[in-house]
Amino acid sequence: MTDAPISVLLVDDQALFRAGIRMLVDSQPDLRIVAEAEDGAVGVARAVELEPDVVLMDVRMPVMDGIAATSAILERFDASGRPSPKIVVLTTFDLDEAAATALRRGASGFLLKDTHPEFLLAAIRTVHAGNAVIAPGATMELFRHVGSTSTTAAPPSFATLTSREHDIFLFAAAGLSNSEIAAQEFVSEATVKTHISRVLSKLGLRDRVQLVIFAYEHGLVDPGSVHPRG
Repeated sequence: MTDAPISVLLVDDQALFRAGIRMLVDSQPDLRIVAEAEDGAVGVARAVELEPDVVLMDVRMPVMDGIAATSAILERFDASGRPSPKIVVLTTFDLDEAAATALRRGASGFLLKDTHPEFLLAAIRTVHAGNAVIAPGATMELFRHVGSTSTTAAPPSFATLTSREHDIFLFAAAGLSNSEIAAQEFVSEATVKTHISRVLSKLGLRDRVQLVIFAYEHGLVDPGSVHPRG
């Protein structure tokens, strides 16, 4: 028995773009476009109805933009107690305030619309597996931009982290992978994953993208370096 393909909802107001993405995604045996939507409002309705695994969400659309639609989808699923789909926002610009806002609202990543087809396919599989994905080359610049536009004191929940969780938080915020963190802390990757999950739970964050944004927004990492502060 084979696993069911990853179900994908495509939300974009450009019919030609949707046709190209559908052709690409449906060419893969493990992926399937289950529906399309021409604006964010329709996208929310389709997401609630179909419960796709992944949503590819355009940022700029009529009726309801991708940021509002992302928020609405995640709020609807959170309210119902159902596991929410992973949302990847699609944008034309590599340093886009709209993309940063979507990540703050709970999107699992963002891609440029002209990204390489193979990267798009890999991104769908990556977010479905529970990881985040950011357009190549934009990661640190995006987070530095986030930190430069808003820096506030860390909330009380940050003080509830244990010493080990604090250290792992800083390494993850600085962009280190689980294997790199494991080497720094002399623990297994499984232990790192466990600590990351606890950190996310304590801070009320969805994933590592939100963890990094949290760190930059609260001045917990140096915007001029990929190394943790403190």
